[in-house]
This record gives sequence, structure tokens and C-alpha cells, in this order.
Amino acid sequence: MAKRQYGESEPGTSLVAEPEPRRPGRWLGRALLTVVAGGAAAGAALTLLPQEAPRPFRHRPPAPAPGPQARALTAVTSGVPAALPDLTNLITRQESAVRARPADARAWAVLGAAYVARARRTADAADLPRAERALGTSLKARATKNPEALAGMTALANTRRDFPSAKRYGEQALKLDPKRWSAYPPLIDAYNGLGDYTAARNTLDRLLALRTAPADRPAVMARASAVYRDRGWREDAAAQLADAAAAAATPAEQAAYRAGAGQLAWERGEPAEALRQFTEALRLDPAEATAGVGRARALAAQGRTTDALTAYRTALAARPDARATLELAELYESLNRAQDAGTEYGLVRERAEKAAAGGVDEELVLGRLEADHGDPQEAVTRLRAEYERQPGIEVADALGWALHRAGLDEEALKFATTATDKAKGGGVRSALHAFHRGMIEIEVERYGSARRHLQDALLVNPAFSPLWAPEARAALRDLGDAEDGSLPADAL
Repeated sequence: MAKRQYGESEPGTSLVAEPEPRRPGRWLGRALLTVVAGGAAAGAALTLLPQEAPRPFRHRPPAPAPGPQARALTAVTSGVPAALPDLTNLITRQESAVRARPADARAWAVLGAAYVARARRTADAADLPRAERALGTSLKARATKNPEALAGMTALANTRRDFPSAKRYGEQALKLDPKRWSAYPPLIDAYNGLGDYTAARNTLDRLLALRTAPADRPAVMARASAVYRDRGWREDAAAQLADAAAAAATPAEQAAYRAGAGQLAWERGEPAEALRQFTEALRLDPAEATAGVGRARALAAQGRTTDALTAYRTALAARPDARATLELAELYESLNRAQDAGTEYGLVRERAEKAAAGGVDEELVLGRLEADHGDPQEAVTRLRAEYERQPGIEVADALGWALHRAGLDEEALKFATTATDKAKGGGVRSALHAFHRGMIEIEVERYGSARRHLQDALLVNPAFSPLWAPEARAALRDLGDAEDGSLPADAL
């Protein structure tokens, strides 16, 4: 394992601070300690001077709990998850504030950040142009020393999958206020989207070296978990998310971290644990739509297809996301329900186009759709351009698979290798990526490596896809048994 740099936590180490020791009351500090001795026995007694007798304890009523607007304001300005109703209340308040004070740069920045947060919760891209106008107005009102607006622009660009812009805004925000912890996570997201995993790790190290307040540490741990997951440290990632969920201050924040834990469990082939985490996330916050989709995915992995279909429909009614729609379409196809699958494939395009109208880059999901269920040549065209602009692991995998579907297997293997080779950044243990590489290697007659990657895909997650996991098993049967029965060194 690579040597850790200064400021980087040991993987799996909790970032929750130990509680400070209790301090004695003021009157105890004035106590007079006298030693009483007599005969053969000696003892010590703690006595108080008469004039320093303790004052009667006065009960102080607890501070009132913050209201929905205050909760959302804290969440939005610090970059942690906020409940959807709280966000709506905050947006209403901020819209009134900017009408009353149109030159208030901070009010505009908070409004823009709230629009972005709501768009992430609802997948409604109509909020994103509103966010762009609000944040742009904030920057015009205060062109310099406006880290709040720059942080909002970073979050907006990440939501749109515009990682070059997110990097530019994120680096400006961090330069203005390097001690502001919330400037780091969106910049890490931007680096990951661009495939710059070294910069992402270095930025995480700087974040972990900061002294953050206890209320902020759960969000920092969640960000550390995401980077650990990308390095392939899955158990360490799970430990950080478990600690984050335990220390989270609000149900919405705790639900988001539970949903992340569920996704990690599903990725490592533990659908029962994934289902437990997603169900708990929905109990904490019924509007946590990513947990709804995750629950549907876990149910499908357990073979509970009727329940899975119902869960997908419920989740998509709340958050009509193109990627989740593609999952549902492929589940229908795996059940030989071609008409239902075709309807959902059409909805994928419709929802991706609607998101694109709000500035969201949906080339990745459209490329995947075309590669497997449309025109592979169009998929190659889309994904080549996407890879040139932001060459992350997901895009490398999708482009390699599109090239394979278009019959260009030699070139496809180069991108599939990038997506699965740790030396090239592909540290994440993805069953889908391993499956893609194995199928491409069959076509270029690298049968031993193909067998190992297909076995690896099914070891990582035997139910990684209702459509493609059976294809992996069928391909392994066709390949026959390996002569030596060997697996990759890191397969287990």
C-alpha cells in the first residue's frame, strides 16, 4: 500500500472526536484540602470553607431546536444533506430576501445553493438555470471574495456533470478560503469526474488535516468514504459511512449516509444488508429517493422482482432520473417483458433530454443506452467526445463497452483496461467493469484473462445486473474450466 502523506487518516479510522473531559465546577476549585491525622490512622478529607458553600443549582432550559429554515440554511451553507421540505421553506424565504435586498450577495448565494440542493433531491433540472442566475447575480454583486457563490457554482457544475467548470470554480473557492472545509468535497468530486485521482486523494488529505467542528465531521467522513471506495478500500469506506451515520445531526443527513452504506453493501454482493440500510434510510427520510432506487435494486438482486418493480415505480415517481429508469428498463427486459422495457427505454431518452435542457450532461447514460439498446456507433461518437472532455473511470468503461458493441474490440480493450487497472486509476471494485472487460477479452481471444475477469465480476457481486449477470455465467460455461483454477490475486 502506498505511503500515506501528512494529514491523511488511517483507512477505517473514525474521525469522530473523543468527548472532552468534564471540568469541575467553580466552587470545587476553591475547596480546601486538609489532612486529618490521629493515632495510628491517617486519612484525607475534602472540606469547604463556610463562605464558599455551593450555590443551589439553577436549571437552564435547553436551547430551542432550530426550525426548518435554520436547519436548511446550515445544511446548504455547509454542504450537508437537507430535508426536502426544509429546502422548500428556505427557498421561499430566500426568494423574499432577494426581492427585498437585491444587492445582497450572500442572500443570492444561499438561494442558488438551495436550488442546487433541491435539484439533486428531485432530479428536476428546472431548478438548475434558476441556481445559475442566482449565483451569477451574487458574483456580480460581489465579484471578489465571494467563496459562497463560488462554492455554489462548483456544486452546480458537479450536478450538471460539468467537471471542468467544477474544477475551475472549486479551485477559486478553495484559494479564497482554504480553511473552509466545505470547499473541499465538491472539488474532490470534480477531480474524480476528470479522472484526476491523484488530485482527489491529495485534496482529501488536506481536508482531513483540517480541524473541523464535531457537527461537520460526519460529512467529512462521508467524503473520505467515497474516496476510499474509489481506491478499492471497501471495508474502510463502509466503516467511515457507519461512523458518519451514527454521528449525523439530522434525519436527512443520517438517511443520506445510510443510503451510501446500502450502495456499498450492494456493490460488494450483500443484497440483504443493502436492503436493510436502504429501508432504514427511507424510514429516516421518505424523500431520500436514492434509497428508494437502491431498495429496488436490492430486491431485484434477491429475486423479489414484483416487489422490485413496485419499488422502482415508487422511487421514479418521486425522482424521475434517467439512470434509474434505465435500470428498470433492463429489469423488464430480463423478465422478457419487451413492451414494458421499450416504454422505459423511451422514457430514458425523454428524461435525459429534459435534464439536458437544464444544462445537465447526460452523454454517459445516453451512450450506455445506445450501446446496449440502440445504435452502438452513435454510442461511440457520444462517448469519445465525453472521454476527451472528462476522462473518468465510468466514461472509460462505457466507451470501451460501446467500442466492443460496435465491433472495435482491440481499441475497446484499452479503455476496459483503464477502467479496471489500479495503476491507471481503476481501483474501484466494479462487477460491471470486470464483466465488460471479460467479454471484450473473449473477442480478442484472451480466454484465460477473460475467464478470470468474468469470475471476478461474479465474486464481487453475483447479482450485479439482472440482464448482464446471467450473460456472465453463460460466457463462463462456454469458456469451460480453467486449467489451473487460478483467480486474480485481488479477487477475494
